[in-house]
Amino acid sequence: MAGEATVTGGAIKGELTDTLAIYKGIPFAAPPVGDLRWRPPQPVTPWEGVKQTIDYGNDCMQLPFPSDAAPLGKTPAEDCLYANVWAPKDADGSTPVMVWIYGGGFVNGGASPAVYDGSEFAKNGVIFVSFNYRLGRFGFFAHPALTAEAKANGDMLGNYAYMDQIAALQWVKNNIAAFGGDVNNVTIMGESAGGGSVHAMMQAKQVRGLFDRAIIMSGGGRSLFGERKITEAMPGALSGEQYGLNYAEKHGIEGTDAAALSALRALSAEDVVDGLNLAALFRPTPTDKPTFVGGPMQDGEIITNSTGSALKNGTVAKVDVMVGATSADIGFNMFADKDALFASFGAYADEARKVYDPTGEAPFQLVGYLVGQDRSMQEPARYVAEQVSSMGPRAYYYRFGTVAQSNDSPGAPHASDIPFFFNTVAAKYGDALTEQDKMAAQTIHQYIVNFAKTGKPGGEGNAEWQPFRAELSNMLDMQRNGEVVHGTDPWKARLDVVKAATEARN
Repeated sequence: MAGEATVTGGAIKGELTDTLAIYKGIPFAAPPVGDLRWRPPQPVTPWEGVKQTIDYGNDCMQLPFPSDAAPLGKTPAEDCLYANVWAPKDADGSTPVMVWIYGGGFVNGGASPAVYDGSEFAKNGVIFVSFNYRLGRFGFFAHPALTAEAKANGDMLGNYAYMDQIAALQWVKNNIAAFGGDVNNVTIMGESAGGGSVHAMMQAKQVRGLFDRAIIMSGGGRSLFGERKITEAMPGALSGEQYGLNYAEKHGIEGTDAAALSALRALSAEDVVDGLNLAALFRPTPTDKPTFVGGPMQDGEIITNSTGSALKNGTVAKVDVMVGATSADIGFNMFADKDALFASFGAYADEARKVYDPTGEAPFQLVGYLVGQDRSMQEPARYVAEQVSSMGPRAYYYRFGTVAQSNDSPGAPHASDIPFFFNTVAAKYGDALTEQDKMAAQTIHQYIVNFAKTGKPGGEGNAEWQPFRAELSNMLDMQRNGEVVHGTDPWKARLDVVKAATEARN
């Protein structure tokens, strides 16, 4: 490969190293600006000559925040629908492909952070693709005027972020052969909101058949997408349109006609962001007229059900899956004391006390956190493995507990697994990186690469990792020091009681 390729839109030229061909900032859709704000992604406008694709395009418009685990490398802007490709120079048409979907709570994130560099995958024989998708109100927005326009045009509406993801996967299908990739061997991978996006792509009929495997990192698996609809108010929630009307009212825009929509599209990008970011999501909002829908909505086209129901009903892509969470993942305690916490388990309250607080002496905040992360991340990950394996495909269930030696965290926090999975720990930890950290990264990275290549994470120097079996609740448990243990989930009793109480409520 000479560092040049022809893709939808025209010829591109990337950067060559001794072993890799790297392309950054490839347009995969038209800039979603002006009248294309809150429209499905439109085709790329062809360009003349050879486009230089050696630097990332803009990350999508957002308000960055200082403590982001993956700081952006580019200035955010609305013109942001760009893809990036890292390919081995000797890719020959049979090279497996991995597509990354970043997280950030659907309000932050981008493809440019240093820890998302795909070079190590390409060095290991996998073509790595990343891309940007719209965020916040650019990515998830509804309003009666938009609904009317979409119906008139036959467009999907509401989940513009997911439309971008669909367009990116379609771009991969149409163009990856130009980089030496095998269009019939594509794995999608995402973390946090990106993991939730993998769930969405598994549900979306528009990309059925465009990927062959999926990796879901801290992506939940029970309640995503079940809480909001576009035109209908579900119990305890506003409709997506009502959030949009509240937002329009805040900015002095009234009515539901084309003039209102024109006024909304005329607002500045900063006005659409309106102070929203991941930090702001966790601050209390005193208004009784919330202005952000919060993320994905059931739209009847891409998302037709909650994640848990879609998995239970088998209405998802039947592909092999790797799924898990970090050992100190997200968990919120919503209860005033232990009695209220355990009462939330209903008929399983006594059993919950036995597994979470057998002596009655555990600190309340610790118990509340453990229950919170088990409900939001740990048990849903196992549920995904259970449901996928019951459909026939293989599921590989894991828990990532490795902590960099320079970090004194009691467990692996949310998103701390990313530089290990990508083998970009040097970019994350710099001079504090240790040999133990490097070895841990190489171990888990090889599991990921093997899975992308063959559908089996074991082999190529790694110990065998058996597919999940519900009766065994077996997993790969990556320890604090990077060692790998295969066996029954050590948290099985906790997750069993969470599952029982969850399914009793539903």
